[in-house]
Amino acid sequence: MPLHKGPAKSADDERPSTVNPFYGEANPVGGMTEAPPQHRLPDGPLAPSTAYQLVHDELMLDGNSRLNLATFVTTWMEPQADVLLGECRDKNMIDKDEYPRTAELERRCVAMLADLWNAPDPAAAVGCSTTGSSEACMLAGMALKRRWTKRNADRYPGRGARPNLVMGVNVQVCWDKFCNFWEVEARQVPMEGDRFHLDPGAAAELCDENTIGVVGVLGSTFDGSYEPIAELCAALDELQARTGLDIPVHVDGASGAMVAPFVDEDLVWDFRLPRVASINTSGHKYGLVYPGVGWALWRSAAELPDELVFRVNYLGGDMPTFALNFSRPGAQVVAQYYTFLRLGREGYRAVQQTTRDVARGLAERIEAFEDFRLLTRGDQLPVFAFTTAPGVTAFDVFDVSRRMRERGWLLPAYTFPANREDLSVLRVVCRNGFSSDLAQLFTEDLARLLPELRRQSRPLTRDKEAATGFHH
Repeated sequence: MPLHKGPAKSADDERPSTVNPFYGEANPVGGMTEAPPQHRLPDGPLAPSTAYQLVHDELMLDGNSRLNLATFVTTWMEPQADVLLGECRDKNMIDKDEYPRTAELERRCVAMLADLWNAPDPAAAVGCSTTGSSEACMLAGMALKRRWTKRNADRYPGRGARPNLVMGVNVQVCWDKFCNFWEVEARQVPMEGDRFHLDPGAAAELCDENTIGVVGVLGSTFDGSYEPIAELCAALDELQARTGLDIPVHVDGASGAMVAPFVDEDLVWDFRLPRVASINTSGHKYGLVYPGVGWALWRSAAELPDELVFRVNYLGGDMPTFALNFSRPGAQVVAQYYTFLRLGREGYRAVQQTTRDVARGLAERIEAFEDFRLLTRGDQLPVFAFTTAPGVTAFDVFDVSRRMRERGWLLPAYTFPANREDLSVLRVVCRNGFSSDLAQLFTEDLARLLPELRRQSRPLTRDKEAATGFHH
């Protein structure tokens, strides 16, 4: 979670603000004529309606999540899902003895995902829900590292060789966190030219006897493209034939693992590839559930070392748990099961195909402006990236992002990582609820801005340090 520093105190902090008593109803200790302090607990309670109104009004200054084209997370669900979420928000997911039906729905979701991802024996696959893909990736990385440690226990008695993890430079920041927190060397394949993700041959060349695994990303957050998982496994097969090194693959399917099974059925990327040991996804992205729920699955119990699973009984019963945290709400797991039940394969296929159609149509309309050049077209993830066309000197992507924000659209602008830091792009994430009508409104707003942008003498956004932050 973000780290926030406390605000610096000023004289204004101690000066009460006046609140119209007609606006806030009387609180239990008298009429409300002052706003409560912001950086210390109030001396007394407020009426619930007053407290609600104060918080509600401040949140009005947040952006509209439906118009946020930066985020991958779900921003719309059906009213029935909202009811279920409300009914289950007080259930602690970890307490499987007290909430056995919630635990059973989690087990069913794991079984459904194992079947969806073509596990050789879905009944033998193991998995768990998480708070999101970041936690799921941490768990998968821990399993890879522990398996490597056990394999090398005889080779390095009493001394440690430093393990490494191979991945593309385009991975989500959670993998950098994993390597930092668990003291694993991150070996990253750089971008080259118009290749914006991992190259299988280059990844295999970075592997050695201390490699715990290779991460393949099914749906890069930078541009929405799939990494070639089958080609990656083939390169590692050839490496094993030459050297004897048997390197497992983890597929980070945060987004794509809930897209490809429905609209790219012929694409082989999952447990059909024997080298794929584990897969994660975000239920709260293209799994179509509000934040935060993710899933981590392993091909079989052999890929998840048993010593990583803890069993506790102090909530009653015997509860095996593999997680970075303990208590968390069961509501999102219930909502995931509802969505699986509600949509089924055909429903998911219809939703993801429609979302992809919206993305491809919007990409084509943006390309037609001739001020922009597409890097991807939304034909893998329903996500595409674009930049300014060669010869455009009056404005840059940061100007476009800033001006579209004035109209309510959150359109992220950022630079690519090492070897392509020269490339600055805009990215559009299309999600369920981002309709063709909203896409048309987006196009119209962009069209209105372009004449003004073209009249600029130069790009106006000079504070690139603030403008280039990449947010998922």
